Amino acid sequence: MGLFQVENLTYYFPEKEAPSLQGVSLTIEDGEFVFLTGHSGCGKSSLLRALAGLLPDFYGGRIGGDIRYKDLPLTHWNKRNLAREVGVIFQDPENQLVMTVVEQEIVFGLENLGLPREEMRRRVAEVLSLFTLSSLKRESLFNLSGGEKQKVILASVLAMHPRVLLLDEPTSQLDPVAAQELLNYLHRLNLDWGMTVVLVEQRIDRCFHLADRVILMEKGKIAFEGAPGEMVRGCADNFSFFIPPVAQVFREIRNEEIPIPLTIKEGRGVLRGLLASAGNRGASPPHVNMKNSSSQEHLSLVRSARQGKFRPNISAATKPAESPLLKVGNLGFAYPGNELLLRGINLEINRGESVAVLGENGAGKSTLLKLFCGLLKPQQGKIYWQGSDITGQCAEELSRMIGYLSQNPNDYLFNDTVEEELGFDLKVRGENERGAVKRVLELLNLSELRDVNPRDLSGGERQRVALGTVLVRDPALLLLDEPTRGLDVKLKHQLAGMLKNLKEKGKGIFLVTHDIEFAVEVADRVVIISAGEIVADGGRNEILANSLYYAPQVNRLFRGVDPAVMTVHDAVKWLRGVPDLQNNNQRSKAATQDQAATKGRK
Repeated sequence: MGLFQVENLTYYFPEKEAPSLQGVSLTIEDGEFVFLTGHSGCGKSSLLRALAGLLPDFYGGRIGGDIRYKDLPLTHWNKRNLAREVGVIFQDPENQLVMTVVEQEIVFGLENLGLPREEMRRRVAEVLSLFTLSSLKRESLFNLSGGEKQKVILASVLAMHPRVLLLDEPTSQLDPVAAQELLNYLHRLNLDWGMTVVLVEQRIDRCFHLADRVILMEKGKIAFEGAPGEMVRGCADNFSFFIPPVAQVFREIRNEEIPIPLTIKEGRGVLRGLLASAGNRGASPPHVNMKNSSSQEHLSLVRSARQGKFRPNISAATKPAESPLLKVGNLGFAYPGNELLLRGINLEINRGESVAVLGENGAGKSTLLKLFCGLLKPQQGKIYWQGSDITGQCAEELSRMIGYLSQNPNDYLFNDTVEEELGFDLKVRGENERGAVKRVLELLNLSELRDVNPRDLSGGERQRVALGTVLVRDPALLLLDEPTRGLDVKLKHQLAGMLKNLKEKGKGIFLVTHDIEFAVEVADRVVIISAGEIVADGGRNEILANSLYYAPQVNRLFRGVDPAVMTVHDAVKWLRGVPDLQNNNQRSKAATQDQAATKGRK
C-alpha cells in the first residue's frame, strides 16, 4: 500500500479546454525519492499541487479521478492536518512569503501548528544554521536577493518537519554551492529520516542519480516511469535532454559495449577503461596544434600522450569585438542604510560578446544589472555607453538600447493575451508592433499561445513571454537575470541557440545565472563576483575549467584528461577521436546490420 495512490487523475484549469493532467495513475511509496521531469508546461507543477491537496480548492477548475494519502482520500483530510504532513515549495518564492522579516517568516508556520515556544526557537535556530541565514534573521525580506528568499521559504517549510516534501524547482535561484548543499540535505532527509521526496528540478545533473524513480511527463500524461538507470538506457531520443550530461555523452556514442553511467565517478571509470584499452593497442594520439596552447595545456597533452590518451583539437571561444558597448569604471553602490554592496567594479561589454556572471547569492549580481539599465544610481564610478557618459540616466531613456529582464517574469505580465503583452511597449511608443511581435512569437515558440492570458501559463512559458517583451524592442545590449528560471533542458538549449544567433548579429549579452551548464553553452567570457567585487574575469574555458564549484559536469568528467572539454558536443567529438572507440563502433554497427539481415531472411 503506497503512501500516495493516484488513480486516473485528470484536471482542467479554469476556462481551459485542454487538460493540464490526463488520466495520471501512480503510486508513491513511503520513504521514496521521486524525480519528476518533462517539458515546460507538461503538468509537473499541477501534479505537485494535486498531491498537496491544492487542486481544485485553491486554483479552481475541474478535477476527476482519485488521490489518496495514507489510504484516505485527500478530500477527507483536514487542511491543517495535511499541512503538518505534506510540505510544499513552489517555483516563485515571492508567492509563498507572508511576513516581512526572515525570522518571522520561519516562525509563522510553526505558530500555526501550535508548537511550544522552546520547540519553535530550537527549530528556527536549526534551519537558520542549515541555510546560513543566521546573520539575516532580522533582515527585511524586501532587501533579500531572489536566492536568499528561496532559502527562507525552504527553511520555513523544513522547520515544520513534514513527512513528505513536494518541491517545485527549489534550486532555481540558488548558487551552485547552496544548490548542492540543499540537494545533499534532501538526500540525507530521505536516507536517514525516511522523508518522502517528490522533486521537480531542471538541474538534472545534480539530482538525477539521487532518485529511486524517475517520472517523465509529456502533455499531462506519464510518458516514462522507472529507475534512473532504466531512464538513461530506455528513453527515446526526443527525451534525451532529460538525462544528465555525463549520460548524454556516452549515449551519443551509440556503442552497446559501453555502459551508460549516471554519475561523474561512474563516467570516469568508463573513460579510464576506454583510454587504457586504446593505450594497450599502441594507438598514437591525433595531431594537435600547440601554437596557441598554454604551457599547462602542453604539459597535459604530453602526459596524455605518454599514457595513451587522446586530445583532439577543440576550437577556442570567439574573440569579442573591439569597441565596447558598455563600460564601467570604479563602480560602487550601497542600498540606503547599508555598507557598499558593490565596490571597484571595472569591466567592458563588447558587441557580439556573451558574458555570464556567476557568484554566490547576495553577492550583488542582480544589483549590477539594475545599475547598468538605470533602475539604480551608483554612489561611485561612471557608466559609459559607446563612449558617452550615461551615469544617472533613467531606465526609460536607456530602454531602447539596453533591454533588461529581471528574475521575476510576473513583473512583466499585465495584459490579457500574450500577443498584447509583447506589443504593449511598442504600441505605447506609437510604433508599429505587428512585425516585431510576430518575429518574437516565432523566435520563442509562443505562436500557439498568442491568445492565452500570460498569467495562465506555466512558469517556463511566462519566462519566455517576459523575455519576449524585452526582445521585441530589439536592444543592442541584453541584460538577463536568471533567464533559464522555469525552463526545461530542451528550452534552455533553444534559448542558447537564440542568444548565439543574436550575438552573431552583433548584440551584446550580459547574463546572470546559477545554471553552469547553460553558461557553458552561451558564454564567451565569464565574470565571477564575490562579496561585491569581481574576483575573476576571463575566457570561458580559462575560468570554468577545473573549477571546484563552477566547472560543468562534462568538464569534471574529463578532469586530468583534457581541461578544454566543456560541453556534451566537445566530449562526443573528443571520444570519437579515440581509435579504439571508432573500431568498437564499426564492429557494433556491423553486428547490428548482421542481426537485421538475419532477421530479414527469417
